[in-house]
Amino acid sequence: MGSVGIKKLEVGFLENNCYILTCEQTLESVIIDPAAEGQRILNNCRGLIVKHILITHGHGDHIGALNEVRASTKALVGIHFMDASSLPFAPDIFLEDGCALVFGNLELQVIHTPGHTPGGVCFLLDNYLFSGDTIFPGGPGNTALPGANYSHIMESIWKKIFVLPDDTIIYPGHGLETTVGREKNSGIYARGQ
Repeated sequence: MGSVGIKKLEVGFLENNCYILTCEQTLESVIIDPAAEGQRILNNCRGLIVKHILITHGHGDHIGALNEVRASTKALVGIHFMDASSLPFAPDIFLEDGCALVFGNLELQVIHTPGHTPGGVCFLLDNYLFSGDTIFPGGPGNTALPGANYSHIMESIWKKIFVLPDDTIIYPGHGLETTVGREKNSGIYARGQ
């Protein structure tokens, strides 16, 4: 297994986190959630071979720079089929629970975590979880939105995220990092089914 470089960019007026993950041996990379400020994202990809652009969910604040970044990198775009209609074009890859995406010597696992949106996904790489808007420090993602479901997001968190090792670092779609153990032991999550 190769070593990963993780670059976090806070972009746009909603302060979205865009992540650039790079295999340090091969310089192959993936971009997670090109939310805004496309040129800034591209500047941070100079010298890298961007293989995939991965979308955690279809909300507009997570895909604002998608067209610009895709046009420049020619990378394959992946999203869960249940959120794919939010894209302005057909995706190259439908992300399914348990599937793996390889870049360089690294492998990223897709975890379907519905609740914030029906097609929400997280990405797991070693002990790093890129959670989109499924889980944040101090609570689950917003479920007061069309298509969102509180019981589904809590089930996703308990059955898909809280089963990971406590030292797994969570990189959310907005805000600061946290860990699985910190969130699981916080006492603020209603127990899922």
